[in-house]
Amino acid sequence: MKISKLLKKFFIVGVILYISVTFINQQKSINAYNNQQAVLRNRIKEQNEYKQTLLATKENISSPEYIEELAREKLDMYLPNEKVYIDVNK
Repeated sequence: MKISKLLKKFFIVGVILYISVTFINQQKSINAYNNQQAVLRNRIKEQNEYKQTLLATKENISSPEYIEELAREKLDMYLPNEKVYIDVNK
């Protein structure tokens, strides 16, 4: 009789320990997934912003202002009789 009560107590303590360890491990996994979800949401937000800039560029790509800006920045081309000042500190 005494051994039976002792085995029941050990079994109950074992079950409680198992449940506690399982709960802690699941909470760690949930936290890791939440962190990963936050990172992925941030990346989605960044990609949507980049998409918007690409769409805006797509709309303006044929405009004379954009072509002129691109020629100035990328090709170092300027209008005739235009004075260009170069910063020697750069």
